[in-house]
Amino acid sequence: MRVRLTLIYSGIFLLTSVVLLVIVNTLLRQALHTRIARLPEPLPGGAPPGPAAPMERMPDTPSPLSALVRDVIHYQWDVSALAIGVLAVVSVVVGWVISGRVLRPLHRITATAQRLSLSTLHERIALSGPRDELKELADTFDAMLDRLERSVVGQRRFIANASHELRTPLAVQRTAIEVGLPEDVGEIRDTLLLHNHRIESLIDALLVLSHAEHGLERRSLVALDEVVQLVLAEVDRGDVTVTARLDWFVVPGDPILLNRLVTNLVDNAVRYNRPGGAVEVTLAGGVLTVRNTGPEVPAERLGDIFAPFRRLHTSRRQGAGLGLSIVASIATAHGAAVRARPNPGGGLEVAVTFPAG
Repeated sequence: MRVRLTLIYSGIFLLTSVVLLVIVNTLLRQALHTRIARLPEPLPGGAPPGPAAPMERMPDTPSPLSALVRDVIHYQWDVSALAIGVLAVVSVVVGWVISGRVLRPLHRITATAQRLSLSTLHERIALSGPRDELKELADTFDAMLDRLERSVVGQRRFIANASHELRTPLAVQRTAIEVGLPEDVGEIRDTLLLHNHRIESLIDALLVLSHAEHGLERRSLVALDEVVQLVLAEVDRGDVTVTARLDWFVVPGDPILLNRLVTNLVDNAVRYNRPGGAVEVTLAGGVLTVRNTGPEVPAERLGDIFAPFRRLHTSRRQGAGLGLSIVASIATAHGAAVRARPNPGGGLEVAVTFPAG
């Protein structure tokens, strides 16, 4: 747009200048011819003209005054062409500067829009200056941010209240099941406790997913290799062999969310595995890779594994289908990219590529 505005400014300026110079030179030539035509022709010997002295001049010989007019007009056109060339350069420079000043508020609006996220909705453009179209655009954008910020704050408040309201009855229900039911109904008791624990896990997963999708409010330097070591020390491996090869890497982000990201990756790799299988965890060059030896993963299903409540297998005992969705949301909040691909012979490889620290 700046180039287009510069060309428009320069084109209008040059067109006006050319028209003006053409009109001035044309009028000047006519004025000179008119004035010279009123002057008496000088005689060849320099004698003053008289009534008895007829004007004798060869037909093909130009008048000295006409030659002078021609020279003056040619000189005027040469000077005009030079002036137009200089004005062309000046008009381009001036047009570029003026268009930059005109578009400066647009650059400010664009920079603010690119910088904003759900964690920086408090920022505003606050454009000052005359009440023109750009000021109206900036004020409209600020009003939209006000509405969006109120919506996000209300949603976060609702999530916090819903978390409290849902956790409390579930805790009471779990206590009643554990204490109130007699031992002779152990199968029913275990089933109720299993469903209670599953609902609590689902609520926790939904809250983590919502928190990750809202972005990061605060960032701190997190040693990702230490987070992976802590997760591997706490994970329930069962009969699955877990190996790790970790390089030192620091990520600016939320340590709790990063811990959840690694936990979900390792937990999924262990849970969706074959008996006596293996899990390999690698952290090198800012890329966290978790690879397992589970069942075959169809290539056409890879697009669904990061969607909420999508499972590669139909058994609900293996989870609610939010593990990799949470991984993708947490990775996006940290500016990381997630990809998945099936391993030859079965299993899945999930890689999270973090930006350079």
